[in-house]
Amino acid sequence: MKLISVVTPCYNEEKNIEELYLRVKETMQPLGYSYEHIFIDNSSADNTVGILKRIAQENKNVKIIVNAKNFGPIRSPYYGMLQAKGDAVVMIFADLQDTPRTIIEFVKKWEEGYKLVLGVKIRSMESFFMYKMRSLYYWLYKFLSENDVIEHCTGFGLYDRKIVEIFRNLDEPYPYLKSLISEVGFDKAIVEYTQQKRASGTSSISLYKLYDAAISGITSDSRVMIRIATIFGFAASAVSLLIAITYVILKIAMWDKYPLGIASVAIGIFFFASIQLFFIGLIGEYIGAVLTQVKKRPLVIEKERINF
Repeated sequence: MKLISVVTPCYNEEKNIEELYLRVKETMQPLGYSYEHIFIDNSSADNTVGILKRIAQENKNVKIIVNAKNFGPIRSPYYGMLQAKGDAVVMIFADLQDTPRTIIEFVKKWEEGYKLVLGVKIRSMESFFMYKMRSLYYWLYKFLSENDVIEHCTGFGLYDRKIVEIFRNLDEPYPYLKSLISEVGFDKAIVEYTQQKRASGTSSISLYKLYDAAISGITSDSRVMIRIATIFGFAASAVSLLIAITYVILKIAMWDKYPLGIASVAIGIFFFASIQLFFIGLIGEYIGAVLTQVKKRPLVIEKERINF
Protein backbone atom coordinates (compact mmCIF):
# COMPACT_ATOMS: atom_id res chain seq x y z
CA MET A 1 0.00 0.00 0.00
CA LYS A 2 1.37 3.42 -0.96
CA LEU A 3 2.14 5.94 1.75
CA ILE A 4 1.01 9.56 1.75
CA SER A 5 2.81 11.96 4.06
CA VAL A 6 0.92 14.99 5.33
CA VAL A 7 3.26 17.74 6.53
CA THR A 8 2.01 20.56 8.76
CA PRO A 9 4.29 23.42 9.86
CA CYS A 10 3.07 25.10 13.03
CA TYR A 11 3.94 27.88 15.44
CA ASN A 12 1.75 28.86 18.40
CA GLU A 13 -1.29 27.00 17.06
CA GLU A 14 -2.62 25.43 20.26
CA LYS A 15 -6.19 26.47 19.40
CA ASN A 16 -6.14 24.91 15.92
CA ILE A 17 -3.72 21.99 15.93
CA GLU A 18 -5.97 19.24 17.31
CA GLU A 19 -8.89 20.22 15.08
CA LEU A 20 -6.60 20.07 12.05
CA TYR A 21 -5.32 16.64 13.09
CA LEU A 22 -8.88 15.30 13.41
CA ARG A 23 -9.97 16.72 10.05
CA VAL A 24 -6.92 15.30 8.26
CA LYS A 25 -7.48 11.92 9.89
CA GLU A 26 -11.12 11.93 8.83
CA THR A 27 -10.11 12.87 5.28
CA MET A 28 -7.32 10.30 4.89
CA GLN A 29 -9.02 7.18 6.31
CA PRO A 30 -11.40 6.47 3.37
CA LEU A 31 -8.79 7.13 0.65
CA GLY A 32 -7.26 3.64 0.83
CA TYR A 33 -3.66 4.72 1.50
CA SER A 34 -1.38 4.43 4.48
CA TYR A 35 -0.56 7.86 5.83
CA GLU A 36 1.67 9.65 8.28
CA HIS A 37 1.07 13.13 9.63
CA ILE A 38 4.28 15.04 10.32
CA PHE A 39 4.04 18.19 12.43
CA ILE A 40 7.12 20.41 12.42
CA ASP A 41 6.91 22.93 15.24
CA ASN A 42 8.95 26.14 15.06
CA SER A 43 9.65 26.30 18.81
CA SER A 44 6.16 27.39 19.87
CA ALA A 45 5.83 29.48 23.02
CA ASP A 46 2.34 28.13 23.84
CA ASN A 47 1.07 24.55 24.45
CA THR A 48 1.19 23.42 20.81
CA VAL A 49 3.96 20.87 21.44
CA GLY A 50 2.21 19.50 24.54
CA ILE A 51 -0.99 18.87 22.56
CA LEU A 52 0.99 17.24 19.74
CA LYS A 53 2.81 14.93 22.16
CA ARG A 54 -0.50 13.75 23.60
CA ILE A 55 -1.84 13.08 20.10
CA ALA A 56 1.38 11.25 19.15
CA GLN A 57 1.01 8.91 22.15
CA GLU A 58 -2.48 7.94 20.96
CA ASN A 59 -1.66 7.68 17.25
CA LYS A 60 1.72 6.41 16.03
CA ASN A 61 0.98 7.77 12.55
CA VAL A 62 1.56 11.23 14.02
CA LYS A 63 5.20 12.26 14.00
CA ILE A 64 6.66 15.41 15.52
CA ILE A 65 9.76 17.49 14.87
CA VAL A 66 10.42 20.27 17.37
CA ASN A 67 12.90 22.90 16.22
CA ALA A 68 15.52 24.28 18.59
CA LYS A 69 14.33 27.82 17.77
CA ASN A 70 12.05 29.62 15.34
CA PHE A 71 13.67 29.21 11.92
CA GLY A 72 10.98 31.16 10.09
CA PRO A 73 8.14 30.34 7.70
CA ILE A 74 10.36 29.55 4.70
CA ARG A 75 12.93 27.06 5.99
CA SER A 76 10.87 25.05 8.49
CA PRO A 77 8.01 23.88 6.17
CA TYR A 78 10.50 22.93 3.47
CA TYR A 79 12.61 20.94 5.94
CA GLY A 80 9.51 19.12 7.14
CA MET A 81 8.71 18.13 3.56
CA LEU A 82 12.19 16.65 3.11
CA GLN A 83 11.73 14.43 6.19
CA ALA A 84 8.63 12.76 4.73
CA LYS A 85 8.93 9.20 3.42
CA GLY A 86 5.65 9.00 1.51
CA ASP A 87 5.12 8.26 -2.17
CA ALA A 88 3.41 11.65 -2.16
CA VAL A 89 3.71 14.56 0.27
CA VAL A 90 0.83 16.91 1.09
CA MET A 91 1.64 20.31 2.56
CA ILE A 92 -1.13 21.84 4.67
CA PHE A 93 -0.82 24.62 7.22
CA ALA A 94 -2.12 24.59 10.78
CA ASP A 95 -4.42 27.62 10.73
CA LEU A 96 -7.30 25.76 8.97
CA GLN A 97 -7.52 28.39 6.25
CA ASP A 98 -6.83 25.62 3.73
CA THR A 99 -9.57 22.99 3.98
CA PRO A 100 -8.29 19.42 4.60
CA ARG A 101 -11.09 18.00 2.41
CA THR A 102 -9.26 19.47 -0.59
CA ILE A 103 -6.68 16.69 -0.10
CA ILE A 104 -9.18 14.28 -1.71
CA GLU A 105 -9.04 16.31 -4.94
CA PHE A 106 -5.23 16.43 -4.72
CA VAL A 107 -5.03 12.64 -4.50
CA LYS A 108 -7.40 12.16 -7.45
CA LYS A 109 -5.19 14.35 -9.64
CA TRP A 110 -2.10 12.49 -8.42
CA GLU A 111 -3.71 9.18 -9.37
CA GLU A 112 -4.25 10.62 -12.86
CA GLY A 113 -0.48 10.94 -13.18
CA TYR A 114 0.30 14.53 -12.13
CA LYS A 115 3.51 14.93 -10.14
CA LEU A 116 2.52 18.35 -8.81
CA VAL A 117 -0.99 19.21 -7.64
CA LEU A 118 -1.30 22.75 -6.34
CA GLY A 119 -4.05 24.50 -4.47
CA VAL A 120 -4.73 27.96 -5.89
CA LYS A 121 -7.06 30.26 -3.99
CA ILE A 122 -9.51 32.03 -6.28
CA ARG A 123 -10.93 34.03 -3.42
CA SER A 124 -10.16 34.52 0.24
CA MET A 125 -12.16 35.24 3.37
CA GLU A 126 -9.23 37.31 4.69
CA SER A 127 -9.31 41.09 4.51
CA PHE A 128 -10.02 42.59 1.09
CA PHE A 129 -6.96 44.84 1.39
CA MET A 130 -4.55 41.94 2.09
CA TYR A 131 -5.94 39.89 -0.79
CA LYS A 132 -5.47 42.81 -3.19
CA MET A 133 -1.96 43.43 -1.88
CA ARG A 134 -1.10 39.78 -2.47
CA SER A 135 -2.58 40.00 -5.98
CA LEU A 136 -0.43 43.06 -6.67
CA TYR A 137 2.66 41.22 -5.44
CA TYR A 138 1.94 38.19 -7.63
CA TRP A 139 1.48 40.48 -10.62
CA LEU A 140 4.84 42.12 -9.95
CA TYR A 141 6.51 38.77 -9.24
CA LYS A 142 5.13 37.30 -12.46
CA PHE A 143 6.23 40.37 -14.44
CA LEU A 144 9.80 40.17 -13.10
CA SER A 145 10.20 36.39 -12.94
CA GLU A 146 12.00 34.38 -15.57
CA ASN A 147 9.79 31.37 -14.77
CA ASP A 148 6.10 30.57 -15.04
CA VAL A 149 4.76 31.82 -11.71
CA ILE A 150 1.49 30.41 -10.34
CA GLU A 151 -0.48 33.18 -8.69
CA HIS A 152 -2.03 32.71 -5.24
CA CYS A 153 -0.26 29.42 -4.66
CA THR A 154 0.83 29.29 -1.02
CA GLY A 155 2.50 25.86 -1.12
CA PHE A 156 -0.69 24.04 -0.14
CA GLY A 157 -0.72 21.02 -2.44
CA LEU A 158 0.56 17.53 -3.21
CA TYR A 159 4.13 16.75 -4.27
CA ASP A 160 5.10 13.39 -5.76
CA ARG A 161 8.15 11.60 -4.32
CA LYS A 162 10.05 12.44 -7.52
CA ILE A 163 9.51 16.17 -6.90
CA VAL A 164 10.59 15.88 -3.26
CA GLU A 165 13.80 14.13 -4.30
CA ILE A 166 14.51 16.91 -6.80
CA PHE A 167 14.06 19.44 -3.98
CA ARG A 168 16.41 17.40 -1.79
CA ASN A 169 19.14 17.37 -4.44
CA LEU A 170 18.89 21.13 -4.97
CA ASP A 171 20.41 21.65 -1.51
CA GLU A 172 18.84 25.10 -1.08
CA PRO A 173 19.80 26.80 2.24
CA TYR A 174 16.95 29.33 1.97
CA PRO A 175 14.34 27.67 -0.25
CA TYR A 176 11.51 29.82 -1.59
CA LEU A 177 8.97 27.13 -2.44
CA LYS A 178 6.96 29.18 -4.96
CA SER A 179 10.13 29.75 -6.98
CA LEU A 180 11.19 26.10 -6.81
CA ILE A 181 7.76 24.93 -7.97
CA SER A 182 8.09 26.95 -11.16
CA GLU A 183 11.75 25.98 -11.54
CA VAL A 184 11.34 22.18 -11.62
CA GLY A 185 8.84 22.13 -14.48
CA PHE A 186 6.52 19.10 -14.90
CA ASP A 187 2.84 19.29 -15.77
CA LYS A 188 0.93 20.76 -12.86
CA ALA A 189 -2.68 20.16 -11.88
CA ILE A 190 -4.45 23.16 -10.36
CA VAL A 191 -7.18 22.74 -7.76
CA GLU A 192 -9.05 25.98 -7.11
CA TYR A 193 -10.44 26.65 -3.67
CA THR A 194 -11.71 29.41 -1.41
CA GLN A 195 -9.38 30.16 1.47
CA GLN A 196 -11.23 30.35 4.77
CA LYS A 197 -10.71 32.72 7.66
CA ARG A 198 -8.21 31.66 10.29
CA ALA A 199 -10.09 29.37 12.70
CA SER A 200 -8.60 30.75 15.93
CA GLY A 201 -5.79 32.98 17.09
CA THR A 202 -3.80 35.44 15.02
CA SER A 203 -1.14 34.94 12.40
CA SER A 204 2.46 34.94 13.67
CA ILE A 205 3.78 36.14 10.30
CA SER A 206 4.64 39.83 10.60
CA LEU A 207 4.82 42.39 7.80
CA TYR A 208 8.61 42.07 7.88
CA LYS A 209 8.39 38.31 7.34
CA LEU A 210 5.98 38.87 4.46
CA TYR A 211 8.46 41.34 2.96
CA ASP A 212 11.30 38.87 3.51
CA ALA A 213 9.39 36.14 1.67
CA ALA A 214 8.43 38.51 -1.14
CA ILE A 215 11.93 39.85 -1.75
CA SER A 216 13.38 36.33 -1.46
CA GLY A 217 11.11 35.23 -4.28
CA ILE A 218 12.10 38.11 -6.53
CA THR A 219 15.85 37.86 -5.91
CA SER A 220 15.92 34.05 -6.23
CA ASP A 221 13.85 33.95 -9.38
CA SER A 222 14.83 37.01 -11.39
CA ARG A 223 17.76 39.18 -12.43
CA VAL A 224 15.43 41.68 -14.09
CA MET A 225 15.66 44.18 -11.21
CA ILE A 226 19.45 44.35 -11.52
CA ARG A 227 19.11 44.94 -15.25
CA ILE A 228 16.50 47.65 -14.64
CA ALA A 229 18.96 49.32 -12.26
CA THR A 230 21.66 49.26 -14.94
CA ILE A 231 19.34 50.58 -17.66
CA PHE A 232 17.98 53.29 -15.36
CA GLY A 233 21.53 54.26 -14.41
CA PHE A 234 22.48 54.75 -18.07
CA ALA A 235 19.27 56.70 -18.75
CA ALA A 236 19.71 58.92 -15.68
CA SER A 237 23.34 59.59 -16.62
CA ALA A 238 22.29 60.61 -20.12
CA VAL A 239 19.57 62.93 -18.79
CA SER A 240 21.96 64.44 -16.24
CA LEU A 241 24.58 65.08 -18.92
CA LEU A 242 21.97 66.66 -21.20
CA ILE A 243 20.72 68.95 -18.41
CA ALA A 244 24.30 69.92 -17.51
CA ILE A 245 25.15 70.80 -21.13
CA THR A 246 21.90 72.79 -21.43
CA TYR A 247 22.69 74.76 -18.24
CA VAL A 248 26.22 75.58 -19.46
CA ILE A 249 24.98 76.75 -22.88
CA LEU A 250 22.23 78.91 -21.34
CA LYS A 251 24.64 80.40 -18.80
CA ILE A 252 27.22 81.28 -21.46
CA ALA A 253 24.55 82.70 -23.79
CA MET A 254 22.84 84.73 -21.02
CA TRP A 255 25.58 85.23 -18.44
CA ASP A 256 23.96 88.07 -16.54
CA LYS A 257 20.29 87.16 -17.05
CA TYR A 258 20.26 83.39 -16.40
CA PRO A 259 20.62 82.46 -12.70
CA LEU A 260 21.57 78.86 -11.94
CA GLY A 261 19.66 78.83 -8.65
CA ILE A 262 20.10 76.61 -5.61
CA ALA A 263 16.65 74.95 -5.77
CA SER A 264 17.24 73.11 -9.05
CA VAL A 265 20.63 71.85 -7.87
CA ALA A 266 19.23 70.66 -4.52
CA ILE A 267 16.27 68.91 -6.16
CA GLY A 268 18.55 67.15 -8.61
CA ILE A 269 20.93 66.01 -5.86
CA PHE A 270 18.15 64.65 -3.62
CA PHE A 271 16.40 62.93 -6.53
CA PHE A 272 19.46 61.08 -7.77
CA ALA A 273 20.63 60.32 -4.22
CA SER A 274 17.29 58.64 -3.44
CA ILE A 275 17.50 56.60 -6.64
CA GLN A 276 21.04 55.53 -5.74
CA LEU A 277 19.98 54.48 -2.24
CA PHE A 278 17.10 52.41 -3.64
CA PHE A 279 19.31 50.51 -6.05
CA ILE A 280 22.11 50.09 -3.51
CA GLY A 281 19.53 48.49 -1.22
CA LEU A 282 18.37 46.27 -4.09
CA ILE A 283 21.93 45.17 -4.82
CA GLY A 284 22.33 44.52 -1.09
CA GLU A 285 19.36 42.13 -1.21
CA TYR A 286 21.03 40.15 -3.99
CA ILE A 287 24.33 40.11 -2.11
CA GLY A 288 22.47 38.94 1.01
CA ALA A 289 20.90 36.11 -1.00
CA VAL A 290 24.36 35.09 -2.26
CA LEU A 291 25.73 35.23 1.31
CA THR A 292 22.96 32.90 2.50
CA GLN A 293 23.85 30.44 -0.27
CA VAL A 294 27.57 30.58 0.54
CA LYS A 295 27.14 30.00 4.29
CA LYS A 296 25.44 26.62 3.70
CA ARG A 297 23.93 26.59 7.18
CA PRO A 298 21.35 23.87 7.94
CA LEU A 299 17.70 24.58 7.18
CA VAL A 300 16.77 23.96 10.83
CA ILE A 301 18.30 22.45 13.95
CA GLU A 302 16.09 19.89 15.66
CA LYS A 303 15.47 19.81 19.37
CA GLU A 304 13.65 16.46 19.35
CA ARG A 305 11.77 13.94 17.23
CA ILE A 306 8.85 11.76 18.19
CA ASN A 307 7.52 8.58 16.49
CA PHE A 308 10.12 8.53 13.72
